[in-house]
Order: sequence, then C-alpha cells, then structure tokens
Amino acid sequence: MKKSGIISLFIAIVFFSAAGCKKNDGGNLTASSSHNSTAGHNMSGACQSCHISGGSGPGWWNVAGTVYSQDLSTVSPNGTIYFYDNPNGTGTPVATLEVDANGNFYTSSSILPAGGAYPQVKDVSGNMQIMPQLCTSGNCNACHGVTTTKIWVN
Repeated sequence: MKKSGIISLFIAIVFFSAAGCKKNDGGNLTASSSHNSTAGHNMSGACQSCHISGGSGPGWWNVAGTVYSQDLSTVSPNGTIYFYDNPNGTGTPVATLEVDANGNFYTSSSILPAGGAYPQVKDVSGNMQIMPQLCTSGNCNACHGVTTTKIWVN
C-alpha cells in the first residue's frame, strides 16, 4: 500500500472513531447524538438532505434536527427530546433522544412508532416546549425553520 493510501486509511479511522460511529451490515453507521458531544454540525439545515442512503453525510438519520433558544438564533444545547404516544406530553414516552452541545439531535435508529409520535423538547433548566401535532417524519428541519418556526425551548 502506498504511503498516501495508509494516511487516507488512518484519517478515515480517526474520523469514524471520533464520531463514535460503527459500520453495520446495512452500510449505515450506528450513531445517536449525546449530551456534551460536539460531533453535530450544520445547525438548522435539513439533516436528511445529506444523512440519507446515498447521501454525502456519514450516517442515515431517521430522526434529526436542531433546537434553539427562544431568540431563534442561539442553539439550546444538551437538552432532551421526548416522543409521546399521546398529545401534549401525556401518555407514555415511546423514545427519547439527547441533544448535543451544538443543539443538534440525531439517530440512525428507528425510534419512532409507525403511526408517529408527539415530540416534546426539554432544555437543561427544565423548560419545555410541546409539539401538539402528531409527528410522522423524523426529518424535523425539513419543516422547522422552513415552513414553520424553528424548534425552540426556553
């Protein structure tokens, strides 16, 4: 193997190790956002425009987006997204997803039930915002910040 090939392989291993991702049999990366991580990037873009099968981003996100503070320009880091089976934060949480230090949340896991769920975002201070409509897509920034208000809490 040539020296440049070894260097490229080393860079790829370091990149995927730093992102905390593992390759699985389907060709996707197994990854989810976590508190204090700075692996998330490109805040407010539609995550699945790159993070899909055949896309340019590593990992195929089933649920992804960005959370902002009430000013809609500052990200709200390290919160948690809860997905409920009933509206207005009632019923049973069917899944949770941590928001990273950059305000992003994402997962390659299929965490949403087939019929959808009702999201609720909670920041580190305990402030909450509830999405009263049923969410059937995990491509959160495809609407939020485009046709509806950005996801925010505060």
